[in-house]
Amino acid sequence: MASDAVTETDAPLNPLLEPLAWMLGNWVSDPPGKGSYPTIKPFNYTEEVQIYHIGQPMLNFSFNAFHLETKKPLHRECGFIRIQPGTTKVAFISAQNTGIVEVEEGEVRGQELTISSHSVARMSFAKAPHVQMIKRTFRLIDGKLEQVVSMATETEPMTQHLYITYRKVSP
Repeated sequence: MASDAVTETDAPLNPLLEPLAWMLGNWVSDPPGKGSYPTIKPFNYTEEVQIYHIGQPMLNFSFNAFHLETKKPLHRECGFIRIQPGTTKVAFISAQNTGIVEVEEGEVRGQELTISSHSVARMSFAKAPHVQMIKRTFRLIDGKLEQVVSMATETEPMTQHLYITYRKVSP
């Protein structure tokens, strides 16, 4: 069946998104990411990331993490990245397969986006200890996208949880 839907490949980038254009593309972890937290064993993982647009004044994203050895799907999240017109203020709106829905806000400065939780909601039967706050930094360094994620829970203070770099596999 033919579709008249606009796809990420045929819509012009909304001019509001120019400050975030460096994030666009399909990315894969290279090397594998590293995760740790005081309440879990350290682990390595792979991740595929899609950050794209369909002409609207927002980016769309999906993050799909996999177990390094078994390739079993792990953490998944999807959502939108918006920029407040005329500013460097950014909102990162995310739904995660762990039952967390959150809004993070922060600023884009050059090729760095730093955001932290504005609000965190969770399903009623989410696993404890519950996440209270998340902070993320994305940077483009020598053509690689880097992401650092820190979080605080009911039992642990803000602590780095994830570190990963990605290489772009397609625009």
